Amino acid sequence: MQQNGDLDRLDAVTRTGLSATPDPMFDRFADMVRAILRVPVALVSLVQHDRQVFPGARGLAEPWLGRRQTPLSHSFCRHVVATAEPLVVTDARTDPRVAGNLAITDLSVVGYAGMPLTDTDGHVLGSLCAIDTAPRQWTGAELDLLADLAAACSDSLRLRIATSAALHRARAAADVVDRSQLLLRASVTLADTSTVTDVVQAVRDLMTSTLDPDYVGVSLLDDDGRVGLRSGELLPEAVADRWHRYPGTAATPSALAARTGRPILLPDLTTVAALTPDAAGTFREMGWQSGAALPLPGPAGPVGALTFVWKQPRRLDEADQAVLAALAGYVAHALHRADYLHSREQVGEQLQRALLSDIPAAPPFELAARYEPAARGEHVGGDWYDAVRLADDHLALVVGDVAGHDMHAAARMGQMRSMLRAYIADRHEPPSALLRRLDGAMQILGDRTPATAILAYVQPGRTGHRVQWANAGHPVPLLVEADGTVSPLHGRDVMLGVVRHTPRNNHSHDLPAGATLLLYTDGLVENRTEVLDDRIDQLGGALRGLAGAPLPELLDEVLTRFAGDDHEDDVALLALRTPG
Repeated sequence: MQQNGDLDRLDAVTRTGLSATPDPMFDRFADMVRAILRVPVALVSLVQHDRQVFPGARGLAEPWLGRRQTPLSHSFCRHVVATAEPLVVTDARTDPRVAGNLAITDLSVVGYAGMPLTDTDGHVLGSLCAIDTAPRQWTGAELDLLADLAAACSDSLRLRIATSAALHRARAAADVVDRSQLLLRASVTLADTSTVTDVVQAVRDLMTSTLDPDYVGVSLLDDDGRVGLRSGELLPEAVADRWHRYPGTAATPSALAARTGRPILLPDLTTVAALTPDAAGTFREMGWQSGAALPLPGPAGPVGALTFVWKQPRRLDEADQAVLAALAGYVAHALHRADYLHSREQVGEQLQRALLSDIPAAPPFELAARYEPAARGEHVGGDWYDAVRLADDHLALVVGDVAGHDMHAAARMGQMRSMLRAYIADRHEPPSALLRRLDGAMQILGDRTPATAILAYVQPGRTGHRVQWANAGHPVPLLVEADGTVSPLHGRDVMLGVVRHTPRNNHSHDLPAGATLLLYTDGLVENRTEVLDDRIDQLGGALRGLAGAPLPELLDEVLTRFAGDDHEDDVALLALRTPG
């Protein structure tokens, strides 16, 4: 739909400041049309180059009311704009002007009356529409009322346009303040990031309200000078794979900015093809028409580039360039910190692996264990499991939890684990005695860090096997019999590190053939919203359905259901199954 002056018309539509967002004033016009003409649907519709939008709408069904827009394939209003005349339709299904329009089937438009909405120069911006879902003979009085309302609605549109110039000047002054606030927000927001993904998302969120790029990319130089894309999750898989890692000599915005240390400004596709021809195909594929790449400064030169692209030509002014250059500096600092935290995290993971014991082969029993660090923290913590084979058919099982999930908790856990292992190997005493020794030794050595633990011996009984345990403030173990019966093994004393010389008790229970004994830490069952006993009951319910599952599968399923990907505490699990 083109006509003389259409560019001026589209500019006027833009200057109204209205879009596919509800506007109270124009919703009121739609209310008046519905009430006065007694129609089910009324719209204030503005026609843009590729769609119509409804700043005023009443009576539309979903999803259209929520979207507040349709493509032009659903627009009766475009005929009003094209002819600059009212469009009055008794039955759209048989009217040759609109028959076949998708609004008839998708929006149930049958009867239609639309009056032009104009600016001061006479450009038709859209229409004020009355819509019926059945054939409608519009009376002259109804059309006169609709025309009067359209004249008032046009006056409101003209007022919006008249004030847009003043608003533009005010916004220009406000832009200076906005840029300053953007950089202030960037310094605060980026200070809270800990991964490259966090950094990319933070920059994208920051820029949405200002320069509003279609894509924000971070690329880093490898030690061998190749460029590695670190924001590929924001791109289609094929595009991300193409630029996952490529030579630093390539003619792309990121490589060129990192190689030269200068901003690369690409205001249009002609400049993209001239300066960065290797990226021109991707720009066309993604529908991008402009871009900018800023070098990320490092101590010995650029460490990569921060890239922005837009789906329309965009020429950045000096103020925009200054903001992006400052932002690139903040991003470089945030990435350096993320790299440091990643290295620290790797050290933590290595420490955790070193502190956790390998599960011994223990025929005729089956053994399996799992450890998952807290989703937030240093990927190392105070939970642990251990298993020591003392003799044939005689095992010691331990699960414990030192308060905290950081390096300090891991160090304390390592000390307690080692001491308890030594006691288990050297002292042939009941579990309660060894936990009492451990508690006393830690307090003598000046460590009063609270901790919980279970020490259990599994050994032959009169018939089959039997477990004897002592519990220092730990969640109760669960016994899962082969038929799915689940029994909590109650009996618990005060936790370690609280009271010196506290008495501790032993408990025992028969282990039927094919039964599973599950020891776990509280990170599996504790959360902020549910009662702990209820969660343990839920765990028991899950175990009933897993009684016959292989132990590794059982533990994996329990972790998935109860810990998930965002658990706030460490989780340690140790499971033993008796021979069937």
